[in-house]
Amino acid sequence: MPVRRFILCLLAALALPLIASAQPIEVELRQTDSGWRLLRGGEPFRVHGAGGLEQLDLLAASGGNSIRTWGVGDDTLELLDEAHAHGIAVTLGIWIQHERHGFDYRDFEAVAQQFEMVREAVLAYKDHPAVLMWGIGNEMEGYEEGSDPAIWSHIEACAALVKRLDPHHPTMTVIAEIGGRKVEAINRLCPSIDVIGINSYGGAPSVPERYAALESGKPYIVTEFGPLGPWEIGRTTYGAAEEATSTQKAEMYRNAYAAIDADRVNGLGSYAFLWGSKVEATTTWFGMLLADGSKVNTVDAMAQCWSGELPDDLCPAIEPLSITSDRTTDPGGEVRVELVASDPEGGELTAQWMLTADAMNYVTGGDVIAEPPSYPDLVGECDTTGCAITLPERPGVYRLFVVVKDAAGNAATANVPLHVASNEPIASDEIDLPAVVYAESDDTMPWTPSGFMGTTDAISMDPACTEQPHAGDTCLQVGYSANGEWGGVVWQSPVDDWGDEEGGYDLSGARVLEFWARGESGGEVVNFGFGILGADKPFPDSHKGELEGVELTTEWRQYTIAIPADADLRRIKTGFFWSLAGQGEPVTFYLDDIAFRSQATED
Repeated sequence: MPVRRFILCLLAALALPLIASAQPIEVELRQTDSGWRLLRGGEPFRVHGAGGLEQLDLLAASGGNSIRTWGVGDDTLELLDEAHAHGIAVTLGIWIQHERHGFDYRDFEAVAQQFEMVREAVLAYKDHPAVLMWGIGNEMEGYEEGSDPAIWSHIEACAALVKRLDPHHPTMTVIAEIGGRKVEAINRLCPSIDVIGINSYGGAPSVPERYAALESGKPYIVTEFGPLGPWEIGRTTYGAAEEATSTQKAEMYRNAYAAIDADRVNGLGSYAFLWGSKVEATTTWFGMLLADGSKVNTVDAMAQCWSGELPDDLCPAIEPLSITSDRTTDPGGEVRVELVASDPEGGELTAQWMLTADAMNYVTGGDVIAEPPSYPDLVGECDTTGCAITLPERPGVYRLFVVVKDAAGNAATANVPLHVASNEPIASDEIDLPAVVYAESDDTMPWTPSGFMGTTDAISMDPACTEQPHAGDTCLQVGYSANGEWGGVVWQSPVDDWGDEEGGYDLSGARVLEFWARGESGGEVVNFGFGILGADKPFPDSHKGELEGVELTTEWRQYTIAIPADADLRRIKTGFFWSLAGQGEPVTFYLDDIAFRSQATED
């Protein structure tokens, strides 16, 4: 048994008699003249924590006093025991299902079963002395308005149940940012929720000011903060998100923490994300630890924030990778990357390099994605000054990673996205602009709306609807009859092809995709775009564009997806798509005059 594991087991074993006989530690929420306060065992307790389950000894040594989890499982008791042995309090999460994963809050049996799951979790762990509070759900309200009363009524029922079963610990529910009517919904529909948890990344430093303006009446904890999310930053011309280095991320953590911690009126503290490793957007975007357990610069930053002092042995400093050649190459092209890194203590460094495909999946809603394939045979002569690589033959987006370590195993990370373009004609057909995707007067539209996705039996499309068209006599009516789950349709070339056949159209010269849309009732939230076939397909789209979370009105409105001048448009196989998550009731919306154009038209 490794020494560290033996020590943890010994600590837990020594604590077992105490845990078995101990009463829960009373946690009280108190509003004072100067603001909200959390008391644990009668003593003031401000949350200096992180989300995650790993290396609790390192967390405690860094000055952290709490962890946050997202659900309970077979190892929850072991985790609570270990946390208690290290003096760490736990916000114990209870996972509440998401509609985007197919859960229906109007399904009696499903909701009743979830309610019973909450009961069982609270009864199982409510008396453990490590428990700080209950986290009932995480972003189950979705990412837009977030005011569905069916969801919030269920959260209130669960919170009221928790308070009846466990009067010793506060209740919290966690939302994705504070836009829309989310905070209002909790205030009005969830009186049994004591604390509002807020997941915020780019907006974390401004949470105190924005939350105060809402006049909530409840305190908050920032339950996730960290680097800018991949949904919050610009993209390269080939659609790749640029990830900050771990050194740059450390500064983002410091800035966010300082702003959050300064709020002693409404704020109770914060949880940094993520005390562990995770494949989300990339293999390194959010993790404060690597998959092998090594810490990166963000751990040092949080140790300084929590304890007021930097660790004795710091992670290496690393600068953004510098490309001495073009980031876009022909298939099999060569790229030289320069690395600048240093050890604060002046020690020797090592560098590990890895080339992978890029998943091009940057908005996952927190879902774990599959680790992309790697290409070790294409990594050439590499060291702590740089690396020479050969890119794959298949066109697409790839990412070169480097992990720099000192003698103690402390790490720093950086990566850069690279692009392989085809040097051959890749579209089977040329097409004149404007290229019409849908219009009443065009009977020879090049793409076919054949790619039905998600809950396909809930989708209907009427291309000859006469209900208040934008222009002419008809428009396209789209219906989605399911209350939950998700659905969508892709316009394809060839018909029914998902990237396994040649085809598509050369749209070189196009600068915009324009379309008109309106909702039946207003408030319908829909995603629109083109180019969904990635580098994992034999015949991918050569470019992509998207408008996420468009909230429609009852009036026709023109929407535009801008296309960079240097975009590769030689093969666009999926000329348009729409997708949406179930919104608690049937959704109907309308589309008209969808076309790629060389320049934007007047509204």
